[in-house]
Amino acid sequence: MINRILIRIKVLQIIYAYYQNGNKDLKTAEKELLFSLQKSYDLYHYFLLLLIEVTNLQERILDNRKHKYMPTEEEKNPNTKFIDNRFIAQLKKNLDLQEQVSQHSLSWSNDPDFVKDVLDLILKSTIYQEYIDSKEDSYESDKEFWRQIFKQLICTNEMIEEYLEDKSIYWNDDIEIVQTFTLKTIKKFEDKNGEKQALLPMFKDDEDKDFATSLFRKTLTNGVEYRERIGRHIKNWEAERTANMDLIIMQVALAEITTFPTIPVNVTLNEFIDIAKYYSTPKSGTFINGILDSIVSELKNEKLLFKD
Repeated sequence: MINRILIRIKVLQIIYAYYQNGNKDLKTAEKELLFSLQKSYDLYHYFLLLLIEVTNLQERILDNRKHKYMPTEEEKNPNTKFIDNRFIAQLKKNLDLQEQVSQHSLSWSNDPDFVKDVLDLILKSTIYQEYIDSKEDSYESDKEFWRQIFKQLICTNEMIEEYLEDKSIYWNDDIEIVQTFTLKTIKKFEDKNGEKQALLPMFKDDEDKDFATSLFRKTLTNGVEYRERIGRHIKNWEAERTANMDLIIMQVALAEITTFPTIPVNVTLNEFIDIAKYYSTPKSGTFINGILDSIVSELKNEKLLFKD
């Protein structure tokens, strides 16, 4: 689930913090990287758990109304299509989700107002009303309802994004990426798989897991060499254009270029240029592209780089 785009961002953030930190403890920084990646994976499960929590809340609300003093006919016989949703029933029993919730103590129990706000958002939507009014009654329609809710209401909602950013500093740059994987997960659910429906693994494979730690270690252990090489190429640029974040981005990019022979140079350059546009100055993308392009040519001339 944690793809290389997110890995690069996490490595960059931890490297930046490492240089800002006075003690520069490599082992501590690496533990922080792994913890940060785990928090991204937690967010994936938090999103899935949120769907269950809003359903449970609505079930409690309907039950309370039914048992209040002198309930109306509607309160005594509410429409239960939402709380009887087959997809949610399957998700509640999902073994992978239950394991992650147990191992990492994931819960929305301390966020009742937020869960209520999300429920209200859903209940007021046309998606909800059309679902309740629809005569279609199937697992697929239940699943499609939640796919639409997540895509159109949760993924685009500023209130939800702001709340998640406040809930964990590790989620500030994860939300959009993790939301795409949550949507993919909803879409791939099948009724026949029951409680054994597989969720996405933390990493696609061991290669991606190793990519995270190797990129981090190479960036720091070869940091002096990379910075000296970068320094030789920025002499012709205005000093004020070399922001500290630009240096770190180029350092991480060089670590990837020189460490991973199967990743094409242009892939690395494009990824870090995009990252620079978001994390540094408006002109950083052009600046970093020019410096790294010169360094790549130099490495090839020195027979230190043998890939395109």
